[in-house]
Amino acid sequence: MTEQTPDAGPRTPPRSAGADRRVLAPLALAQFICSFAGSNMNVMINDISRDLDTTVQAVQVVITVFLLVMAALMIPGGKLTDRLGRKRCFLIGLAVYGTGAVLSAVAPGVGVLLVGNSILEGVGTALLIPPVYILTTLLFTDLTARAHAFGMIMAAGGLGAAAGPLIGGLITSAISWRAAFAFQALVIALIIALSRSVPDPLPPDPHRHFDIPGAVLSAGGLTLIVMGILAADNSLALTAALLAAGMLVLAGFLHWVRVEERAGREPLLSTSLFRNRSSNLGLVTQNIQWLLLMGSSFTVAAYLQVVRGYDAVKTGLIFTAATVGLLASSLAAERLAKRRSQGTLITAGFAVTVAGIALLIGLVAGSRSPWAFVPGLLLIGLGLGVMLTPSVNVVQSSFSEQRQGEISGLSRSISNLGSSFGTAIAGTILVAGLTTNAYATAMATLAVIGVLGLVAAVKLSRTTPRADTPDGGRPDVSPHD
Repeated sequence: MTEQTPDAGPRTPPRSAGADRRVLAPLALAQFICSFAGSNMNVMINDISRDLDTTVQAVQVVITVFLLVMAALMIPGGKLTDRLGRKRCFLIGLAVYGTGAVLSAVAPGVGVLLVGNSILEGVGTALLIPPVYILTTLLFTDLTARAHAFGMIMAAGGLGAAAGPLIGGLITSAISWRAAFAFQALVIALIIALSRSVPDPLPPDPHRHFDIPGAVLSAGGLTLIVMGILAADNSLALTAALLAAGMLVLAGFLHWVRVEERAGREPLLSTSLFRNRSSNLGLVTQNIQWLLLMGSSFTVAAYLQVVRGYDAVKTGLIFTAATVGLLASSLAAERLAKRRSQGTLITAGFAVTVAGIALLIGLVAGSRSPWAFVPGLLLIGLGLGVMLTPSVNVVQSSFSEQRQGEISGLSRSISNLGSSFGTAIAGTILVAGLTTNAYATAMATLAVIGVLGLVAAVKLSRTTPRADTPDGGRPDVSPHD
């Protein structure tokens, strides 16, 4: 199959700056609230476990399952956009998410919280996030405009993840942890109201084939893998068994995809998506970026509350440094995209992030002051903000409009799988022994993974042209690279 370049296909007529803002507002808010949901519970660990008479490990499971459900269902969610339409899928996802937020706010126990937060909010996110990235790619066709749009969306997402602990901490201390879920429901209602201005450039195709066996196999394999990581603090044998089972199920999924393609049917995920070297490396960097963001956020938040005994507000205030760094560098995405290739920006981002993690280990070990966390968190925020937007742009811009449903679902699934891995890996190490040594071990593990991301970024930088070349730094879109 010959892949089209991003310039192929129909184009949306130019819009005014005001129209662009009206389109971007609900999309960016949607990314904000979903990222917020993934991190704000980190500062509520003690409050939730005490109020619901449960354990820190149980709350960790709720957080991780939310991220897991997103990752497992993001590929099917992206594919459904072709069948239902991007805007309709977006609105359905918002409705499901809002229902989960309301249920979580009134949860009498951890079981209901799991259903509301982990299941319903997770399913809602899997339905609404792929349309955010598909619509952005379709509606902003110029590379610079698209970089600006993705910069705003990733800034909103990064702000939600980084500021989630602070906002969640303030709401929890002022009212209760339940009010944080009520806040999410109110934001969802606002997004639904704002979404009237969002067009859908492509008509839905209700007769489009949907690969149900592929969806079940892909979700099952990803679920087993994350469950295996979560089981590491209880039984290494169980971990090995779950990981092996997950890999077997994913292998079965790949076999099923090939069978569907040979039969001339449309699989859940085409193998041609993996023939683009730039996109493949971009997916790797996306996964590791979100792993580092969520892993470091969970590690620092849990350590501050359980070991240092900080309350939700004090814990959230410490994360302000990461929020400021991430917001500043994300908002500079458009200017940076004009001056440097996207691979170079991703490489620089990983280098700064790994340096920040090293500071979090070294400074915290030598000081009991909460200020010891600030330099490291600031660097992590700056580094992640620099590379979140170009990683997304590399992947989304590598495929034609007709492939955006598939690649968006895959891209968001890979990113959310990284978030699940980050929380699961860091949480497993911490829960096994919440001490200074466990904190250092978790952060050192994240640093090693960050170095792997740096290696992938260096390879990616060799596939992307200089920013001053005629294509403006657009990634190589050859499907067979």
